[in-house]
Amino acid sequence: MEIWKNIQGEFIDVIQWTFEDEFSLAHRFERHDHEIKMGATLVVREGQNAIFVNEGKLADVFGPGTYTLSTRNLPVLSTLQGWKHLFESPFKAEVYFINTIARINRKWGTSNPILLRDQELGVVRIRSFGLIAWQIEDARRFFESLVGTAGHVDSEDLDAHIKGWVVEGLSEVLGAAKISAFDLATHYLALADQMRSSLTLKFSEFGLRCLRIVIENISLPPEVEAVVDKRTGMAIAGDMTAYLRFNVADKAGEALAQPGGMAGALAGAGAGLALGRQMAGEMEMTPSSPGERPPPMPRGIWHVSLDGKAEGPFDEAGLKRLTDQGRLRRETLVWKSGSPEWKQAVQVPELAVFWAHIPPPLPA
Repeated sequence: MEIWKNIQGEFIDVIQWTFEDEFSLAHRFERHDHEIKMGATLVVREGQNAIFVNEGKLADVFGPGTYTLSTRNLPVLSTLQGWKHLFESPFKAEVYFINTIARINRKWGTSNPILLRDQELGVVRIRSFGLIAWQIEDARRFFESLVGTAGHVDSEDLDAHIKGWVVEGLSEVLGAAKISAFDLATHYLALADQMRSSLTLKFSEFGLRCLRIVIENISLPPEVEAVVDKRTGMAIAGDMTAYLRFNVADKAGEALAQPGGMAGALAGAGAGLALGRQMAGEMEMTPSSPGERPPPMPRGIWHVSLDGKAEGPFDEAGLKRLTDQGRLRRETLVWKSGSPEWKQAVQVPELAVFWAHIPPPLPA
């Protein structure tokens, strides 16, 4: 009887797998000639699924737990082959273990810039990077679509594909959101949630589940960022002349270290200040014709006869608008506080300047 138990024990197998490293996703249990014995023990740990494959066809899937393999625990294999012998292997099967533990802090990023049509900057190129968390949700579908006959599958085998999916999702979300590049930083959470929702179907096709996506940064090309920084600096400086003076002084410090020393620095500073004064002067005046300043605006509060009615009061800017609209003409009657009577606009020296460069109507 004791001999019989010893013989029987030689045929009892323990089928289990401990993760070799954090990257392992699928592993084929190596057994001589793929023989599984009657009464073998199957140990499936938390974060695992075990898959039995018979003659290339997926037969059974086991979740976490300890199982004694018998016809009761292997219904599909039992119908395929049956247990015909007590201690000899009734079938040859392959056992695969699938790692279902969540993969967190997996990095993703844009290998090439994404073209984005921005409402303020026009067409720009952006780059982005962040983290993603995912796991195997459906072991059967994962095995059928990605494992096949491979003896071992690592997460590194999927990283490139998943990065591509994330970048594709980012492109779709940014194109639909139409958010200015200046405002993207305040929408990282919302954009990441939209990306995860848009990728749900693609992940599920391979038995995967996207748990979370984190956008750490979305950046513009360095040359565009430099222009934006200058634009911001000009807005902060306000006074163009002061900004140029500051910029020239900053550049002069750099020029001192270059060939030419102080002479080159002073020459550059003088040219820069002259340019600054010229630009500031051009910004302060808007000539009506090349080389001429606009006529001085009239001062005071006026009333104007429009369509037979006295309307007003109008200040200088209001009179200029009426002139531009063609409603205030040479012959239009006007009156100013303190004037004894209404006069034609052309008869008032303060208003006649509006038509100083326009010839009067030809005589009849």
